[in-house]
Amino acid sequence: MATITTSDGTTLFYKDWGPKDAQPVVFHHGWPLSADDWDNQMLFFLSEGYRVIAHDRRGHGRSDQTDTGNDMDTYAADVAELAKALDLRDAIHIGHSTGGGEVTRYAVRAERGRVAKIILIAAIPPVMVKSDTNPDGVPMDVFNGLRSALKTNRAQFYRDLPSGPFYGFNREGATVSQGLIDNWWRQGMNGGAKAHHDCIAVFSETDFTEDLKALTIPVLIIHGEDDQIVPIENAAHKAIKLVNDGTLKTYRGLSHGLFATHPEVVNPDMLAFIRA
Repeated sequence: MATITTSDGTTLFYKDWGPKDAQPVVFHHGWPLSADDWDNQMLFFLSEGYRVIAHDRRGHGRSDQTDTGNDMDTYAADVAELAKALDLRDAIHIGHSTGGGEVTRYAVRAERGRVAKIILIAAIPPVMVKSDTNPDGVPMDVFNGLRSALKTNRAQFYRDLPSGPFYGFNREGATVSQGLIDNWWRQGMNGGAKAHHDCIAVFSETDFTEDLKALTIPVLIIHGEDDQIVPIENAAHKAIKLVNDGTLKTYRGLSHGLFATHPEVVNPDMLAFIRA
């Protein structure tokens, strides 16, 4: 297994495929998954001549199940260490959900020349939770419910979420993929319960407003209009107003996991943005 050890002693697993002199495309997974969530996209971009890289966030997948450092600043610092170790330059960073927050926080802090463009898919920025400054956000009770379900029966919770709202399989007429459900469960159960529990606060309460404003590189924001996990009105529709050089692409009827259910639709749009 390919790994790096971060400055605080955490071992991170990563995949690195393709020509090392090709432009890198780096993938950042959502909660509570792993680099394996990007299998389709990694193979797609590899076939288009890119170097493709994906890591398991600390506490997730095959990386160390840390009980500390489960916060967005540390996640972004881990990415910086990975980029330095692999000497990634002029890279495209693609993040889904929590991974979109990680990409945003990393990109504004990255060394000059490391990042060329970013793509945020069903991403959490600017901020999810309802508050006085975000009155139309998601109520805290929703996130407390996630924490309760995780502590009560994580294995069952990790069946219920992909079987229902994550991929939109709870919608009438949906084409249900048992393989996607099983793979979601497999990835989730590989990670650590403590890190996953901590990460609920990270993806719900971290405010990326200033990060979005500080981005100076091109940003593609992709979101399903029927996202039941990260509502488009509270995320993409707000984020596009904050970035300096942004493009918004939405998909009618598609879910939070749209890149997994409809890669034939999403992949070409990402490729077109990268090549533009």
